[in-house]
Amino acid sequence: MTLKRLWNATKVYSSFYLTKWLKRPIQWGLPFSISIEPTTACNLRCPECPSGLRAFTRDTGNLKEDFFRKIIDEIGEQLFYLTFYFQGEPYINPKFLEMVKYANSKGIYTSTSTNAHFLNDKNAKATIESGLDRLIISIDGTTQEVYEAYRKEGQLEKVLEGARNIVKWKEQLQSKTPHIIFQFLVVRPNEHQIEAVYELAKEIGADEVKLKTAQIYDYKNGNPLIPTIDKYARYAKQKDGTYVIKNELLNHCWKLWHSCVITWDGWVVPCCFDKDATYRLGSLKHDSFRNLWLDKPYQNFRKTLLKGRDQIDICTNCTEGCKVWH
Repeated sequence: MTLKRLWNATKVYSSFYLTKWLKRPIQWGLPFSISIEPTTACNLRCPECPSGLRAFTRDTGNLKEDFFRKIIDEIGEQLFYLTFYFQGEPYINPKFLEMVKYANSKGIYTSTSTNAHFLNDKNAKATIESGLDRLIISIDGTTQEVYEAYRKEGQLEKVLEGARNIVKWKEQLQSKTPHIIFQFLVVRPNEHQIEAVYELAKEIGADEVKLKTAQIYDYKNGNPLIPTIDKYARYAKQKDGTYVIKNELLNHCWKLWHSCVITWDGWVVPCCFDKDATYRLGSLKHDSFRNLWLDKPYQNFRKTLLKGRDQIDICTNCTEGCKVWH
């Protein structure tokens, strides 16, 4: 916490609530939480993920370290929270942990999400030494058969080995970080293993388990991934057998005021639901972040959202932040 970060957050909160009151976009501050994409490449083939499906229309590549430093040097003084994730597997980028270390040196809380296949002994030690604050490990099954039902081409034993390496080096280096989270994406094939993942996390030494609902693209006529346990599903079954998203599409979105996503090649997009970077609100290779954040394309996007989230396709399958249960 610094006075500059506190003042920026105050401006962001006040402009958001003033926007809701006046029903027109007002933006006084800069985002205090951003996601930066280390890479679009991934080693797995998960069925509801553009990286896994190799379904992007945009290019695949790695974030360059010098470009990352330039971004942080511009907006780092306002940031509380930096997520090193959008699409892809972060550890595929060879400079990933060097970038974490740089953000950490600027006093920014850092987090990432990984499938843990690259957490060998060397990378696990380097992760602790980087100062990473929060490590989310995706573990969507407690047996290989169930795990690979969603994590196609994944190996559960590698995930568990990676988690053990992190726990080992955290203890050996007497580090309080990273906070280790086992994230369990609840889908129909694994919903019977919810209790088991808590036991597994305790056995290995993870700090926390988070249950996450799954975003399904083709959900209207049902989908074999939609859980049968209703509270873990984002979609509700109607009398005619079709499904609708549960949440109400409110015509405002907190994310458009306090956060954004930056792709590996410098495009600024509104949020994590724009996986293919369809709504490109400007390029950091051609303009400063402040200019993009306050310029017409961003303001027009906010204005459209205030008129109706149903007018923006990425918003129609959005829960305005992924709901989790503890």
